[in-house]
Amino acid sequence: MLGRARFTCTLLASLVLTAPTRAEPMAAALIAVDRDDDDGDRRPDAEQQLVPTAPELLGLKVPAAARSTPVELPPSLRLLVDGRALTPGARVPPGAQRIELQALRPGSHDLRLFGQSLRVSAVEVRALDGAGKAIDLARSHASLQRTPPDRLGDDPLADLDDPDALRFLVIGTADDLPTTVDVLSLAPSGEVMDRLADVALGHVSCPTDIVPTLVCGSTRPIRAVVDDIDRSHPVIADRSLKTRLGGALVVAAPGGGKLQMIRVGGPRASAVGPIERYRARLRVHLVRARAGGRPPVGADDADAANLIRGEVERANMLWGACGISFGSPDDLDIRVVDPPRAHLLALGCDHGLPASGGEIRFRVDGREISVRVNAGMKPAAAARVVAAAVNAAGFSARVSDNATIAAAAHGASDVLIRRAGGALSLLEPPATGRVSTDRTLTACLGAVDLEDGLQHFGDIDAIAGTVEERALIKAHDDGDPSTIDVFIVPSFAGGGRIGESFIHADGGAIRNTIIEDRAGLRADRASFTLAHELGHVLLDDPGHPDDFGADTPTRLMDADAANPSAYGPRRLLISECERAVRQSGPSAPVPLLLPWPLAPLGREP
Repeated sequence: MLGRARFTCTLLASLVLTAPTRAEPMAAALIAVDRDDDDGDRRPDAEQQLVPTAPELLGLKVPAAARSTPVELPPSLRLLVDGRALTPGARVPPGAQRIELQALRPGSHDLRLFGQSLRVSAVEVRALDGAGKAIDLARSHASLQRTPPDRLGDDPLADLDDPDALRFLVIGTADDLPTTVDVLSLAPSGEVMDRLADVALGHVSCPTDIVPTLVCGSTRPIRAVVDDIDRSHPVIADRSLKTRLGGALVVAAPGGGKLQMIRVGGPRASAVGPIERYRARLRVHLVRARAGGRPPVGADDADAANLIRGEVERANMLWGACGISFGSPDDLDIRVVDPPRAHLLALGCDHGLPASGGEIRFRVDGREISVRVNAGMKPAAAARVVAAAVNAAGFSARVSDNATIAAAAHGASDVLIRRAGGALSLLEPPATGRVSTDRTLTACLGAVDLEDGLQHFGDIDAIAGTVEERALIKAHDDGDPSTIDVFIVPSFAGGGRIGESFIHADGGAIRNTIIEDRAGLRADRASFTLAHELGHVLLDDPGHPDDFGADTPTRLMDADAANPSAYGPRRLLISECERAVRQSGPSAPVPLLLPWPLAPLGREP
């Protein structure tokens, strides 16, 4: 049987030590063993040479006259003076500002300290994973839930096959152990996000390293979830907390202060090792249907920016299960832009046939340019001849070669033309005749007209994109392949598509780029469109798990699931987390994910 829950009245943050009278009882205090990490250095506070002040320390107000008394303490306690451990038998130096007791092990002790009798009791909090293994509160972390809601077995305190849920074990004397605790979740800012009050502690056997005079109580497995949909599911509502990557789970005295905490990161165990936290950078382009028009979503530019911040926050929630973040939505690089003018000339268009001999004719800002292409020239060679002529005319031309699509002889090559000052030039057909007089080498002007929807790629041209997609994306190329570009457009042509992505593995000129339309944002939590498309980029995989395997509609990367419940497309497997780190992490050819170490709560960079 657990103890009498003296917690709420005896858990103290500070204690005034004065000379006792005969009528005064022995002072008593209950504190927590300090094994967590309050300063973010990944070392237990109980092992540090310099300890930050924290709620689990007992502050002592010691009269100056009593400070000359040598301090002797049992090995399970240490006295901190301005955060540093006092050597046993030493005296508190004059001028000390902070004098605190820190518990190193659970138990109860009657002390004679600074001339006064004091009873100090300590309880220890441990985190246990599904297999009953202790998780280091400082060196490891909790992880966000990757499995759908499920009922517990007949014994709710038994081990279970859940890689993420944690049981919190409280260890102490029978008189000191509470019957309940509160469990809170804190955001990276340190603000309280959620709370489970009066979580019952059930009696369990203590670990083998605990002395027989102590007893142990355990919570049921606590799930760290990302939103109200998971949090409120009736099967797990009483043991779930809304949490964020980089935040913390806190075990607190009932209605009182913090006992211990554990930070929230990615999966603790994987084939690539523990995954703490990574961050990717996004650039978002909200493309108007026409120049000067309304943004593709929302009532105005500010509303559109807020909507996309919400979409990125949803992606943060789901990919947090893999320890991956896209940064604070408030810090997003968001631009509302007009559709680019026709600035791209595609040689070979789609089929990439070599030249038979002829002319390429077009106008740049009203100036007509004519280039002769010889028989046998491939699109790449013809594009460079055209670019040389454009540069000679006083403009700036850059050639961008595309991958060879399935139905093509060679890859098309795009000539991107700008004015000397860097602004996009305007390309037009010649005053008379066709752009290409060559019988086999085609030439297309890349115009972006979103009034009828963006012409999207199909299976055949997915690795290169359509001419319209290339004209849109290449107009905003920042030359940084480690940034993921996200384009939000009013709609795709033909309907039926709400998002698509260009990935590194395809070897095309466009990589690490996503296009989503307003229908994708409108799908919200039913499809998690942006999070899904980001998955293609991070996993560097164009496919879906149900393309050739079993349909699992709870998986984020499912091809066609649309379900806004806790059993919708929102789960990521550990294998997908591992692949994201391998394909897009620091050792990838183009790293999209960079380590983002956990900072102390409230001090996120």
